[in-house]
Amino acid sequence: MSFAASGAGRYRDPWEIRKFLNSKGTSMSGVAVDIGLSPVIVQQTVKGVRNNRKVLAKLRELGCPVGALSLPEDMKEKAS
Repeated sequence: MSFAASGAGRYRDPWEIRKFLNSKGTSMSGVAVDIGLSPVIVQQTVKGVRNNRKVLAKLRELGCPVGALSLPEDMKEKAS
């Protein structure tokens, strides 16, 4: 089963996000536990398959580079 990212998530940089999380001493699973979601949802959001607002908000809150997140338009205004 193949997923093609669409929308804002298609430009997301999963490697940069993973590198950031690693530098913070956490992981996608750690983010999932923090926000009470399935690790699969976090992984799919990081890969750009989903645009889960809770995941993106948590990553932004942790200080993840906004350019790597490729936020949806409605979240870009809040990031500024």
